[in-house]
Amino acid sequence: MLYFDDCPNWQIADQRLAAIAAGRADVVVTRHRIDTVQDAERVGFHGSPSILVDGVDLFPEPSAGVGLSCRVYRTPEGLSGSPTTEQLRAALSRLDQDAR
Repeated sequence: MLYFDDCPNWQIADQRLAAIAAGRADVVVTRHRIDTVQDAERVGFHGSPSILVDGVDLFPEPSAGVGLSCRVYRTPEGLSGSPTTEQLRAALSRLDQDAR
């Protein structure tokens, strides 16, 4: 997970990912703090929190800009600063199926 400290939403995503990881031995959550605009540009950071698996964004938004900003996700309840636990599980399941 990529994040920056001033974004309040990364902790919610972190908690949701930790809950999923607790039930799946194959999921290991690592955190990478983005501190500067230069870091954001170097890694193609599309906002906090960004959730990647093997460098691939689970929720790509091709039109999203790069920089130090909070990210917005489309959820069943409307726009949110983090994907729901169900969305995270579904995205990970899609990856599992694609790997087969």
